Amino acid sequence: QVQLVESGGGLVQPGGSLRVSCAASGSIDSITVMGWYRQAPGKERELVARITRGGSTNYADSVKGRFTISRDNAKNTVYLQMNSLKPEDTAIYYCNAHGVLIGAPYDDWGQGTQVTVSS
Repeated sequence: QVQLVESGGGLVQPGGSLRVSCAASGSIDSITVMGWYRQAPGKERELVARITRGGSTNYADSVKGRFTISRDNAKNTVYLQMNSLKPEDTAIYYCNAHGVLIGAPYDDWGQGTQVTVSS
């Protein structure tokens, strides 16, 4: 349905900033919500932030005020700007696209990008 490619992860010191990107291709018009999830070692995957087709956003409590999700429709790309990073933000960050195609809902995932917050 949709192909997602993340980029921009890496190593950053506590208090630093990083931006990850997710480029979408394929059945773009079928996407209703795009989001960022993360999974730390030994933990379940959790929602970080998401943005609807209409532009509404919501965030996990743990990242409110520090992370911002945005999108560039012309580039079919969603961004996650992460500021004031903490060691507990260390995880693999996955891009997700949720949509409906030919009446059937779907969820597609990117391959993930590693974000490590450490001094």
